Amino acid sequence: LVVGIILVAINPYKQLPLYGDAIIHAYSGQNMGDMDPHIFAVAEEAYKQMARNNKNQSIIVSGESGAGKTVSARYTMRYFATVSKSSSNAHVEDKVLASNPITEAVGNAKTMRNDNSSRFGKYTEISFDQSYQIIGANMRTYLLEKSRVVFQSENERNYHIFYQLCASAMKPEFKNLKLGRSQENNLLFT
Repeated sequence: LVVGIILVAINPYKQLPLYGDAIIHAYSGQNMGDMDPHIFAVAEEAYKQMARNNKNQSIIVSGESGAGKTVSARYTMRYFATVSKSSSNAHVEDKVLASNPITEAVGNAKTMRNDNSSRFGKYTEISFDQSYQIIGANMRTYLLEKSRVVFQSENERNYHIFYQLCASAMKPEFKNLKLGRSQENNLLFT
């Protein structure tokens, strides 16, 4: 097992001009250490190692709630799509993250620190062809925090899907489920 570069990034909680196409092109083809530390430098190194050694690469994005893990993963995917000049119109991250509303509904919940906190891990696998262009991606979830279904800490909520179902309780297709409003179901939805 070889551990490569480690980058510590801080979520500024606002948009900064650090992730545009000009920055992507500035990091493309550069050697690690030639430029300032950046998520694009990590992505470039992984991309070069994949192309040079023809071996799979992994980038682990870790952090606490609200740290910007999903956004960092999105920037990485955009970097790969742009530098590989993928025929997928360089928006593979949009296609992969289009499933986010579904995964967020069944895997995210309101916590003390984040109204949309992921309560599960995500593993995203990006597939490249022999020319190192993106041809697809798979996203898998793992480590779902199952205890949240029956217990939440004070001022925290259950998974979003329960609130979405209760909000739809009056729709004809949900009548048979005999759902009440979330406020009426205090035991399940505290």
